[in-house]
Amino acid sequence: MSSLFAFPGQGAQKPGMLHRLPQEPEVIECLQQAGEALGEDALSLDSEAALGSTRAVQLCLVIAGVAGARLLMRSGQVPDYVAGLSIGAYAAAVAAGSLDYRDAVRLVALRGELMQNAYPQGFGMTAIIGLDLGTVERLLGEVHAGQSPVHLANINGDNQIVIAGANHAMAAVAERAKTLGAACAKRLAVSVPSHSALLDQPAARLAEAFGDVELRAPRIRYLSSTTARPITDPQRLRDDLAFNMCRVVDWHGTLCTAYERGVRLHIELPPGAILTGLARRVFEQGTLIAFDGARLDTLDALLRQEGSRSR
Repeated sequence: MSSLFAFPGQGAQKPGMLHRLPQEPEVIECLQQAGEALGEDALSLDSEAALGSTRAVQLCLVIAGVAGARLLMRSGQVPDYVAGLSIGAYAAAVAAGSLDYRDAVRLVALRGELMQNAYPQGFGMTAIIGLDLGTVERLLGEVHAGQSPVHLANINGDNQIVIAGANHAMAAVAERAKTLGAACAKRLAVSVPSHSALLDQPAARLAEAFGDVELRAPRIRYLSSTTARPITDPQRLRDDLAFNMCRVVDWHGTLCTAYERGVRLHIELPPGAILTGLARRVFEQGTLIAFDGARLDTLDALLRQEGSRSR
């Protein structure tokens, strides 16, 4: 049996999320290194006002994820797999030993700026709960047009689909979804149309920035949240990270792959517990736990226990 570190994406952020991290040397070092890479105080990024910026949100998620992973791995216990939803993939790549943390911070700052500048207003993401993928895709086909762009963005579960696009187009899809029996159509706390073709150009510019960044083969097995398959080649990983902003995320498929490969311990890195809830629909057996709200010694014991079973 194996373990997985799951790193959340946008929508999981909370004001004060960096300030609430355990005041341990690994966390303090993460904050200092991020500040040095950015040339600003990392703790200034998690205020309610600052989190209105896509750049700040994405930076906070990566800093928190890496800090949490370093804390859990400080005694030598490591997961068998890592995976990250959207921006969480950058923290996963750092945890896997493929991407230098400071490089990740600089790339994520640029990523957030490119996405924010491309669509400063009028766009975002909406979660539709209670309809299957085929039904949502049919609704997208009915609404999508040149003046009302709306796309499939995330497959988070067998009945939880996220769409991305212009606000009015998403509202039209949401209204039709409700008439077909959707339990909920909720606008997410994301101000850009992530994981859609609307971000093709920003993704291409980010890929150029990756040209001078060294990537290494993962030391911990890395699951891509867009292909739901492992990536071992550094060049494929470069492509996965640079272009994940404009590709559909199949988180449900990623969880299924992890479970099929024997993962029975799913630990969600900070912040929040959104991914833990999604995993419950896939993991028929095993332990699902979020870093937030759990004791460090409990998480350490679970990792040790799962590690001893794997040997």
